[in-house]
Amino acid sequence: MNAVVLSVSAVLLLGAVIVLLMRYRIIRKLELFLCGTFGFLLAGTGLGPLIRTGLDELGAILSNLHA
Repeated sequence: MNAVVLSVSAVLLLGAVIVLLMRYRIIRKLELFLCGTFGFLLAGTGLGPLIRTGLDELGAILSNLHA
């Protein structure tokens, strides 16, 4: 259950950062599209599970700091 909460929190946080970057024109729509496409393609490679595991472990470390 913690992994789902962490995933939703990470998505919301990254989404807010992206909105702020777009609002202040630090990142444009084309760059956002390219980064998103790269992320989807990267997730389909052999590195996808490794990245997911790393993010899960980082979330576990951060949740232990709060406790």
